[in-house]
Amino acid sequence: MLPIDIITELGKSGGYAVFVLIGAGFGIALELAGFGDSRRLAVQFYFKNMTVLKTMFTGILVACLLIFLSAGLGWLDFSQLAVNQTFLWPGIVGGLIMGVGFIVGGYCPGTSLVATASFKIDGLFFLVGTIVGAGLFGESLPSFETFWNSSFTDRYLVSDWLGLSIGATVFIVTIFALVMFYIAEKVEEFFKYKDTGKAWSWKITKRPYLYGAVVLVAVAILIWSVGQPDPIRKWKIMESKYSGQLATRAVFIHPLEYVKTNNESTIKLITLDLRSNKDYETFHLKGSENVNLDDLLNAKFVAPLAQLPPQGVVILLADNDSISIKAWQYLKVQGVVNLYILENGLHDWNKLFADKKIHEKDINLASPPAEVLQLFPKDAYIPKIKIGSKKRAGGLCS
Repeated sequence: MLPIDIITELGKSGGYAVFVLIGAGFGIALELAGFGDSRRLAVQFYFKNMTVLKTMFTGILVACLLIFLSAGLGWLDFSQLAVNQTFLWPGIVGGLIMGVGFIVGGYCPGTSLVATASFKIDGLFFLVGTIVGAGLFGESLPSFETFWNSSFTDRYLVSDWLGLSIGATVFIVTIFALVMFYIAEKVEEFFKYKDTGKAWSWKITKRPYLYGAVVLVAVAILIWSVGQPDPIRKWKIMESKYSGQLATRAVFIHPLEYVKTNNESTIKLITLDLRSNKDYETFHLKGSENVNLDDLLNAKFVAPLAQLPPQGVVILLADNDSISIKAWQYLKVQGVVNLYILENGLHDWNKLFADKKIHEKDINLASPPAEVLQLFPKDAYIPKIKIGSKKRAGGLCS
């Protein structure tokens, strides 16, 4: 299942070669499309040539349809694609500043690189200005850092904002993009024909555009009808990727390792208790949360777990391994990393700690201190928790 970790597959040299080829191809495509010419870029703001707007909407729409069609068919794990964090108001202000700079200078940072590569002096000056501006921004950031970090949401999609399914959102975005493309085309024609005596109308005059629009809408409807795979379906698709960790019990940790991890100040530990509410109320580990399998199928519940910092660890415990394994499967395919299962749940807990004392005092069974580890042999368990950060494929165009 995509995405593919190019560095892992081809090694550093092969991976970097692929990145260079993609970057060069992108730059060549921009140059061929005329994006290395500031006059052609700036003229869109005067509605005389809308090539940039039409190209951007086409690229965004095609990428959107390919991504979610691939995800819907089980070819792509969308949770592994990077989604930029959202800082709403700083983003709006930054967009306005960049927009003014685009109009005045005729370039954005990316197209200024293309222009520089084709030896355009204005592109070079714009690029130098971008670098200097970025430096000044970095030096002045402390004076407005509070605003810069405000209105933050992590991995916040348009579908989350609208409260709609991915499929419905893709359909809306498709219609919106096509309408904007059509308006841009007609506005361009209006200014082209103005004062020439040629007739202008709102009719679609280019048949290929109409056929293309029909295909795009059809694909959007297909994405909506197929839907995005839920965790149950995703596990069936991705079972071969993760089943080995369960088969070798590499993700089952000993209670002593849980105690060690729980007492490490650098670790943010999340414990999900899948037992019945009655058993949970009778006894539970301090800081644990009582959940059920249905909660783990809820994207809103899982989202914070998938967005934990690199030092975040999630531990599952249940009355039997079949429930904790099912929970592990659901969370793993939704992008939760550093995910482990407490071996045998709490069945061995009292057996291990009930008779242990620290400084002649009984320990708190709900939260044994780190000192209790000294009461056991050093080889009492095999450490299995390995802290790793999520690798997400992504890209950037600025």
